[in-house]
Amino acid sequence: MKTEPDVFSIYDLAKAEKSTTCWDGVRNYQARNYMRDLMKFGDRVLVYHSNAEPSCVVGTATISNTSYPDHTAWDLKDPHFDPKSDPNSPRWFMVDITLEAIFQVPLALSELRLIPELFKMELLRKGSRLSVQSVRAEEFKKICSLGKPKRLNS
Repeated sequence: MKTEPDVFSIYDLAKAEKSTTCWDGVRNYQARNYMRDLMKFGDRVLVYHSNAEPSCVVGTATISNTSYPDHTAWDLKDPHFDPKSDPNSPRWFMVDITLEAIFQVPLALSELRLIPELFKMELLRKGSRLSVQSVRAEEFKKICSLGKPKRLNS
């Protein structure tokens, strides 16, 4: 799951009540479908800081609430407001995530590109810009081994 650290960083997640937040504002259908249809309670996710110097994987979280309608789509004051979204037939969904660990070694995109086990990873594909995308179990395991997570929650 990608986030811009100047908007909401992994450190903001750590400071949130119970280190938990809703992952709202996703306005891409493919990313929405991942959250709505595929993410299940207890699934682990990588937290990736995009538009950072450098862009990097900074930790892990777990899905603590499965998909439900993203209320920001109906909030006129929210930057993610969507006038075409209808509360009676929601277009956008979100999940809740809870921080699991912050990496002791943030993993820059440029470093990840050099690791053979990650050559097929969606994040590393040219033009990949989805804010939510799938990660294979072996990719997740490899990234966690390199990031040396410092567990915050058990």
